[in-house]
Amino acid sequence: MSTDAIEEIIEARMRADRVPGLSVAVVRGEQITWLRGFGVADLDTAAPAQPETGYLWFSLTKIVTATAVMQLVDRGRLDLDAPAHEYFAPLAVVRQQTPITLRHLLSHSSGLANPFPLRWVRPAGAPAPDSRDFVERLLVRHTGLRFAPGTRSSYSNLGFLVLGEVIAQVSGTTFEDHIRHSVLGPLGMTHTGFTYPELGQASAAIGYQPLPSLFMPLLRAALPRGVVGHRCGPYAAYRPFYVNGSAYGGLIGGVDDLATLAAAHLNEGSINGVRLLSPAATEAMQKVTRRDGPRDFGLGWYRTHSADTSEVFVEHLGGGSGFWNVLRLYPQRRLGIMLMGNTTHYDYEAILTAIAEAGRV
Repeated sequence: MSTDAIEEIIEARMRADRVPGLSVAVVRGEQITWLRGFGVADLDTAAPAQPETGYLWFSLTKIVTATAVMQLVDRGRLDLDAPAHEYFAPLAVVRQQTPITLRHLLSHSSGLANPFPLRWVRPAGAPAPDSRDFVERLLVRHTGLRFAPGTRSSYSNLGFLVLGEVIAQVSGTTFEDHIRHSVLGPLGMTHTGFTYPELGQASAAIGYQPLPSLFMPLLRAALPRGVVGHRCGPYAAYRPFYVNGSAYGGLIGGVDDLATLAAAHLNEGSINGVRLLSPAATEAMQKVTRRDGPRDFGLGWYRTHSADTSEVFVEHLGGGSGFWNVLRLYPQRRLGIMLMGNTTHYDYEAILTAIAEAGRV
């Protein structure tokens, strides 16, 4: 399939799903082979979506959090199979007949609750909540486990918030500063961070929610004041906002920077002479374990059962109000595909499949 044919598929899918803007990257081995923007990042200004356009990553951030945990394991600072409350004492408030380990947290097999994060956002100008206090309050509200650690898997944002506090505790700095120093900086991800100013010269995409005008008041009531903006055609437009809970979903950045991270994970933890992770840590992250539920989990990565492919892959999605992103790796082909879009959902699987099929030739 030619590049022109892939672009036609993407543009048709965007029209069908009413996606204002989409940024795409493809990685082969250590090389970023395709970077492309489609549509617009901002409907009001008609600013085009570019590879460097900044999108809210939401749960794609979890791959960075997991990477930072495994770096600390590589350095002997963390033990995956030690009780996690030894690193973050407030976790002990959760009733655990079998101790929750870091491995359980990374593989979503801890049994921790997954409270709905609808209001875990704030306008860009509002102060951030204290990270430790935010996580402690959630743990106090959810002291019961859904299942015994290690017996099942079920997605938990709370588990990754705990991992963020473990990283902060062990590194002696904030989670955000540790990520800047240990992951973003070494990889040269120069316009990705936890705040809009960290985008540098790159512009930020506006998030859009397709929504009948009748439901605008309900959306405003559901989210904190100042997050929902004006009506824009068939969409509700979001004002710039941040996610409360950096470790589970707080990064903002472009698909071009994400491609560098993907390349490191495709190349045994190394890219452009920079060693991010050991080969053993990279392999451990991508080794998924079959359990009940719609996904099989590795350490950060997972595999969705419903994906339309018979080929081995790992992936992570990241979506929320106004944005939907996906990063998928085909390790055997050393192929990575990532999409970032500025609407709440679209048929990303059709686009991934078209690009992956083209990558076979």
